[in-house]
Amino acid sequence: MLRRTFIALATSVAVLGATSGASFAQEVLKIGASAPKTGPLAGGAAMTHWPNVHMWVNEVNERGGLDIGGTKHTIELVEYDDQTSAETAIQNIQRMATQDQVDFIVTPYSTGINVATAPMIAQHGYPHITTSAATDGVEDFAARWPNSFWMLGTATQLAEGAVQTLTMLRDKGDIGNKVALVHVADAFGLELAGAAKPALEAANFEVVYEASYPLGTQDVAPIISGAKDAAPDAFIGFSYPGDTFALTEQAQIQDLDVGAFYVGVGTAFPPYAARFGAAAEGVIGIGGINVADPKIADYIERHTAAAGQGPDFWASATTYAGLQVLEQAIVAAGTKDRAAVVEAIKNGTFDTVIGEVKFENNVNPNVWTVGQWRDGVFVAVAADGMDVAQEPVKKEGWE
Repeated sequence: MLRRTFIALATSVAVLGATSGASFAQEVLKIGASAPKTGPLAGGAAMTHWPNVHMWVNEVNERGGLDIGGTKHTIELVEYDDQTSAETAIQNIQRMATQDQVDFIVTPYSTGINVATAPMIAQHGYPHITTSAATDGVEDFAARWPNSFWMLGTATQLAEGAVQTLTMLRDKGDIGNKVALVHVADAFGLELAGAAKPALEAANFEVVYEASYPLGTQDVAPIISGAKDAAPDAFIGFSYPGDTFALTEQAQIQDLDVGAFYVGVGTAFPPYAARFGAAAEGVIGIGGINVADPKIADYIERHTAAAGQGPDFWASATTYAGLQVLEQAIVAAGTKDRAAVVEAIKNGTFDTVIGEVKFENNVNPNVWTVGQWRDGVFVAVAADGMDVAQEPVKKEGWE
């Protein structure tokens, strides 16, 4: 399960400081990473998580490493497969902390695994910058684990973004009031559905169909069939990548006729548009980015060159931004001391590909919440504190 990657341009133990003429000793900064390579979430991690981790390590080392208190450090990456298992992820964190003795650990992948591993990461004092966890527990978690920082938004932010989007479409006369609401039955899906239902009711939508399904479910045909029988005007599915694709496929097959079709994680993936072609046009879902932002455009270009494919149009950029926060905090602290780096994250302001990041009580308040496929790009149509690209439009069938 273990793969060690040690990338270093310098083969000598010292390099010459370019500006001061000082001699910097070349040392190693060990970074640990545990995320799915197998199991139900392996596809999502392969799109959003691992390419950004590898890209960041390569870029840092190509620049000569991190200057930590006047000493250059190249990164050695120690990585494990958590097999989409919280238990395995906890074991991996323990091994990295006690046997591998890594200096820092990057975030795991997914809401459930981040929450499950947070106590172990806190026990060892590592800064924990989550970039793929969306939960309403962030304030409680940040208080319980002051080393943890939450970048992707809360379940309520994301759910209310979906409701806001439906409201805009209804106000334009594009959809009616009837909504089908389904979700994957894990922490992510349960929280978003729990936040969405009262928000829908407060906005005077009628939930005409509800359903949940276990993580890893292969057959979602009954879900779409039940939704279709309820004759909704809009469909919301808080789903993970495998079921996001499956729900969309069944909506096509069964011709679920709705003016707003929303699915969750994976909607923002380029392979989603590649798989569904013109049928993806008008689909809405979690995320979105402002592709007109020069920083985002540059990030997409670098990611494509490094990984051989573009990033997803949501959490990929946030994942890379979280690594930038870690890097800048280590440099600002000038030490490998984890407590000092945690304080640097807590009090710092960071320049990232998603813009300026400054945590409020360990939470990033500014997030994109909803995107929509428009002409081959998943553009942001709803956000908190971020610029959006366009307003949402009605989905015109599956042809």
